[in-house]
Amino acid sequence: MPDIYVAEKEKREKEKHEVGEKTEGELDSILSRKTTNPLSSFAPNPLGFKFETQDKGERIIFLLRKHWITNLPWILAAILGFFAPLLLYLFPLISFLPTRFQLIMIILWYCLLITFVFENFLSWFFNVYIITDERIVDVDFYSLIYKQITEAKIDKIQDITLRQGGVVRIIFGFGDVLIQTAGAQPNLEFEAVPNPERVMKILQELRLQEEIEAIEGRVR
Repeated sequence: MPDIYVAEKEKREKEKHEVGEKTEGELDSILSRKTTNPLSSFAPNPLGFKFETQDKGERIIFLLRKHWITNLPWILAAILGFFAPLLLYLFPLISFLPTRFQLIMIILWYCLLITFVFENFLSWFFNVYIITDERIVDVDFYSLIYKQITEAKIDKIQDITLRQGGVVRIIFGFGDVLIQTAGAQPNLEFEAVPNPERVMKILQELRLQEEIEAIEGRVR
């Protein structure tokens, strides 16, 4: 009987060693870096960042947002909107109104434009994807009064899929990472994140680390 237990222990130690070798690489590289830029869309070890449901001692490994190029449509629209009042001088659409009313309309237009820019920026800034040493978190910010937080434990990850298609995505290096989880856990999707290949590798290595901890628990 003792020989059986010894053989089983040696087998588990071998599994632990093999899994441990696989986890060395991308994760070690990420953990050695720190990010201080609060506007970064690809932020390993973000300094000074916390989220609402973060546990004490839980370490944030990655903070992700959509690639900055995804903001280009609304930025171009805002630039065009900024110069739109100049068209009033070329095409006097409201020239029949008194000068005071024309000024009020222009002021209202710029107020709406500022609101448009502010809303789109907040949507990009607060829609974040968080990877910690314990779980993955998807924060969907819909407005100032409504948001949705979805999370899943690392050990519940079953499958990770990378989706990257289209000329723009290939040139600028961003794509979607689809995460399938076990049981009643929700599936998560990291949309248009930079360097999706690295994100995928980090998730795979974190999952392997969870396997190491499980093996250690069985060995003990």
